[in-house]
Amino acid sequence: MASEESKTERWGAGVIPYAEMGYWQPDYEPKPTDVLAAFRITPQDGVPPEEAGAAVAGESSTATWTVVWTDRLTAYEHYQAKCYQVDAVPGRPGEYIALIAYDLDLFEEGSIANLTSSIIGNVFGFKALKALRLEDMRIPPHYTKTFQGPAHGVVMEREYLNKHGRPLLGATVKPKLGLSARNYGRVVYEALRGGLDFTKDDENINSQPFMRWRDRFLFCMEAVNRAQAETGEIKGHYLNVTAATMEDMYERAEFAKELGSVIVMIDLTVGYTAIQSMARWARRNGLILHLHRAGHGTYTRQKSHGVSFRVIAKWMRLAGVDHIHAGTVVGKLEGDPNTVRGFYDTLRLDKVAADPVKGLYFDQDWASLPGVMPVASGGIHAGQMHQLLHYLGEDVVLQFGGGTIGHPMGIAAGATANRVALEAMIKARNEGRDYLAEGGDILKAAAKRSRELDIALSTWGDITFDYASTDTPDVVETPTAL
Repeated sequence: MASEESKTERWGAGVIPYAEMGYWQPDYEPKPTDVLAAFRITPQDGVPPEEAGAAVAGESSTATWTVVWTDRLTAYEHYQAKCYQVDAVPGRPGEYIALIAYDLDLFEEGSIANLTSSIIGNVFGFKALKALRLEDMRIPPHYTKTFQGPAHGVVMEREYLNKHGRPLLGATVKPKLGLSARNYGRVVYEALRGGLDFTKDDENINSQPFMRWRDRFLFCMEAVNRAQAETGEIKGHYLNVTAATMEDMYERAEFAKELGSVIVMIDLTVGYTAIQSMARWARRNGLILHLHRAGHGTYTRQKSHGVSFRVIAKWMRLAGVDHIHAGTVVGKLEGDPNTVRGFYDTLRLDKVAADPVKGLYFDQDWASLPGVMPVASGGIHAGQMHQLLHYLGEDVVLQFGGGTIGHPMGIAAGATANRVALEAMIKARNEGRDYLAEGGDILKAAAKRSRELDIALSTWGDITFDYASTDTPDVVETPTAL
């Protein structure tokens, strides 16, 4: 209980340190209903870490730079965020992890826009900090249940597609810009008839002068229907409905539905409100919703400042997408093995335990919110199939763009190579073999029965992208090379 003297000091006019205003509470016990956040803070010289943590808590909830008497018109202690723990980061002098609790009443139900406006609103420009990164959040079930979640989820998607027991195979059309609509459709047809489940638009193919969206949709769906008729399998093409306005997006999505598409695609750059709107549309209309995380690297990649992708993954599961690109470990894009495992667990599991090795700061109970299918894309090829299955599991879409379309024998052959490699690896796994250790031999044996795979392995078999990851867990050193 605060003394009368301390109460008087708290309400005295002027500037009071955030910690003294009540935003630093090391004895606070978070409630089960609290939203929790882990921030990596780098204070300016002379700013105590506890004060920096309190400042983040204050500026992301109720505080401003000076005492305001209108606080007394509210239950201010209830609405204050509380920084309750600050720990130095091992091996990174000057950096600290601050844990902050927010009362559930601070957030509008079912709104990613409101959640993010609070948590990452003003604080990232705060002068008292050299850098700030949102590392992780705990979304309590009490808040989770106010969101729709994925329009379908992993289980329902597999039932829609009638594809079980293996990863799904996809490819991004290449070149992603410049093709005419008819030639674009030819790529889709060849890849799907060769053995892929999906092909996709890339993030920056919308409706440019060289190929307007309606023409692309028509030729792509013609290709999908032909490939389905030839193979007897359900096929799909991610038709990117990203556009300048919601009205345009709805128009494109409705046309995709009329043409019989099973899936539409949007980019992360459309914004949180648009993503939630499209997720609701997808659930109402029975289409799978694919999200390309376009632009995320501008704020997720650097270790000291920005927002971790594990947080974006949580927000997008709440928002309601069915797919999201989430890293490959072995490809050309950023991806530390342990960190990527943490992303995949966050997207797919119902209950996720805190695990510092995976960069997970909090337990997360999704309260049966459907899972999101992670998508692995970027510089992967058939020769890595054993590594991809080992690191990413079977509930994943493996997208080989250049690793399909760049095959010397043609696009369909590239798709066949990927399908043969995948089925050989799944068979070895199901037989109980150590497919990671024996992966090279399993692929070579399969290549004896498949010229397409043999050529793929000879073309790309030794290609790797061995660069040090910039975003790694703090508690363990993990190599990028495999």
